[in-house]
Amino acid sequence: MSLTLEDLEQMQQQHPDFRMELVKGNIIVMSPSGYESDEVAAEMVAQLRNWVRPRKLGRTAASSAGFRLPNSDLRAPDASFVLAERLRRSPKSFAQLAPDLTVEVKSPSDNLDDLRAKIQEFLSLGTKVGILLNPDERIVELYNLGQEAIILRDGDILTVPELLPGWEVPIADLWPPEFD
Repeated sequence: MSLTLEDLEQMQQQHPDFRMELVKGNIIVMSPSGYESDEVAAEMVAQLRNWVRPRKLGRTAASSAGFRLPNSDLRAPDASFVLAERLRRSPKSFAQLAPDLTVEVKSPSDNLDDLRAKIQEFLSLGTKVGILLNPDERIVELYNLGQEAIILRDGDILTVPELLPGWEVPIADLWPPEFD
């Protein structure tokens, strides 16, 4: 049986504490992330928001923002950015488009191949850039449709000039600080 967005909305009303996605007619309950991976996601959202908002480039969102994709799936990346001209006002419910930038952060329960597939799905549906942050290895994978991933490590600088001109984030700044 293939489930619909209406089925998902009903389940969310019945279970408001669960984050869920609708993928190919199946409802996926998202497990909570680990503390470290959520801290990395929060840092990425902060880096994006601090660049985007003063320049009025568009909208940033965290992991609870759902996107109703052109293939009827409802997905929620860990962080996202949508250009201002594509989303003039924040929707009350789900954004009905693919974000321009999608970010996934590997948590302890995640499979890297599944995260890469999710990013590729976003890219195939209109997302321009996908980023995979892997705090376990301190590696960033930068994806563009039809191209090999660019691998960035500590000492490298993350840029996305096609969407965020002038934005630069040292890879080492994305990982949680250690207080000794």
